[in-house]
Amino acid sequence: MMDLSKYTVKDLERLKKDIDKEIASRRKYEERQAREEIKEVAAKYGFTLNELVSGISISKGRLQSKAQGKFQHPEDPSKTWTGRGRKPNWVKEWEAAGCSIDDLRAA
Repeated sequence: MMDLSKYTVKDLERLKKDIDKEIASRRKYEERQAREEIKEVAAKYGFTLNELVSGISISKGRLQSKAQGKFQHPEDPSKTWTGRGRKPNWVKEWEAAGCSIDDLRAA
């Protein structure tokens, strides 16, 4: 391991940039190598890579959609609130004026 304590911040930033470039380059190389190896194995069994991966779906985990605004400002439709978390100031002001929050429900 290198002793990094003798380097300046500028030197370390330059080194980090060089390391990031090298990591990206090696990942691309390893990906190409992996593809070639997979193609060779697929060809050995009489398949193409596309034939083998066409039926595979890759899950990226549980996808969550952004919560829809349940309440909308009557004069500025870009201001919405989902009803979760702290009330935004415009909702507090609406209620302080004696109005019902139900009047703000988005259609």
